Amino acid sequence: MKKDLEKIHEWSPKRLRTLRNNLNNRLSSYKLGQSPKSLQASHVLYGLEEGQCNELLQKVQAILKERDRT
Repeated sequence: MKKDLEKIHEWSPKRLRTLRNNLNNRLSSYKLGQSPKSLQASHVLYGLEEGQCNELLQKVQAILKERDRT
């Protein structure tokens, strides 16, 4: 799924919002001290650690903000 994340700028706003929600939920699990549930290999967030999720969330928020301006 890493290839899919390389083309994140091409994603639809709906897909970006879904990814943002998934990232927020995943990060919430990390912050609560819980072990986040295992993801299937086909999931876009599979294999990402907390820091990587934070970076991706910042990127997604920037893209959505940029698109809102246009």
